[in-house]
Amino acid sequence: MAVTFPEAVLAQYERFSLYNSPYPAHDGGCAIDLYPGTLVDDRTTAAPSPVAGIVRETRTVSAPPKPYAPEHDHLILIDCDGPAPLEGLTTRILHVDPAVEAGDRVEPGDSLGRLVRVGFFAPWVDNHLHVGFRRPDQNPYRASGSLPIELGVRVRPLEWDGTGRVVSTGDTYAVLDAPAHPAPGTEFVGVRADGGGVVDGGLPHYDGGGLLERGGGGGSLEADAESVVSLNGDRLGVADGRTIAWDDVTVTANGEPITGLSLFCARDGDFGAKLICPDRSFEQGAHVRVRVRSSVDHR
Repeated sequence: MAVTFPEAVLAQYERFSLYNSPYPAHDGGCAIDLYPGTLVDDRTTAAPSPVAGIVRETRTVSAPPKPYAPEHDHLILIDCDGPAPLEGLTTRILHVDPAVEAGDRVEPGDSLGRLVRVGFFAPWVDNHLHVGFRRPDQNPYRASGSLPIELGVRVRPLEWDGTGRVVSTGDTYAVLDAPAHPAPGTEFVGVRADGGGVVDGGLPHYDGGGLLERGGGGGSLEADAESVVSLNGDRLGVADGRTIAWDDVTVTANGEPITGLSLFCARDGDFGAKLICPDRSFEQGAHVRVRVRSSVDHR
């Protein structure tokens, strides 16, 4: 059983990803990370609810210890009664310090609390809601086991030749001006693979990724058999359905290795290739060419 995430719900978020995570809860696209657009101190803080329903429970849970985050997170369970087709399911939401409690009713867009940074995040990851869905007969507390998520929205594949200029930087990342969103706010876009489809995930710093829009549906599980996925002629890995197993590859920027690429879907005007590079710095305005090479060449 898969659950379709409605377009009307996704429209209240600036970005999303099914696969850009190192955790098994995202395996097979069984969870979605939602990035709202409200920014305070360069981090998203608003936590709009993706569903309508009654809050069943909130609880504090442990998180991996990191120097920039506390050793705990928060779990919010909501018994959904909308929008269709989410009714009857239990929603699991993490990374929100709850301002709601058991028995409260919420509607889509209502604030659930404040987004928080936790030890599940790599330092280059912005604050977001982690969302998964369970049937009533499933354990809602286990980290893994949520239903596969289909997207009720089309994602437009954008051609990208692997080049761009640096428009923003952080301690662990740099963002390029390409590929640029052709019409910000109107639709979700992502980086197009050579053979079609949108690539989603942390390449290759997380174990695998996803190929959305393969076979014509937004995040459709109905897709062709295994096939090689490439970008600008550089082989990335092999897709089985919509899930990609990365090859043993290294991402380079101007010929030098970096940690990787962060690939996701976005509808905001700041969309562009995000280079993960905690060990390298890039100057604003610098021209960068990104390639993906076999790691054998860099050993």
